[in-house]
Amino acid sequence: VQLQASGGGLVQAGGSLRLSCAASGRTFGPYTTGWFRQAPGKEREFVSAISSGGTSYYADSVKGRFTISRDNAKNTVYLQMNSLNPEDTAVYYCALGLPLDATTPTSYNYWGQGTLVTVSS
Repeated sequence: VQLQASGGGLVQAGGSLRLSCAASGRTFGPYTTGWFRQAPGKEREFVSAISSGGTSYYADSVKGRFTISRDNAKNTVYLQMNSLNPEDTAVYYCALGLPLDATTPTSYNYWGQGTLVTVSS
């Protein structure tokens, strides 16, 4: 399976971006899709995830600002990011798997290449 993350870019603080994660070779169907991010010099951290049943999970730092959704017909998961701030600057990765814990990166089997989000102050 291949995951293609896109939608990153440069945005001013307070702005919005929508990231997309498209899968090929396998449908999202039974899998959980997660978004993680990694800022320079920091470890990869959980951002959000959505299960096959549509249950969504969010890191405390993005609750109320980010929304995850999935379009099974397009085999794509989206991350709508609003009220962005400079602390959101990172490379964002999408991942696919059947994790026991949706917040743990090592629980995912497949990873996209990442898309850079830069938020200027």
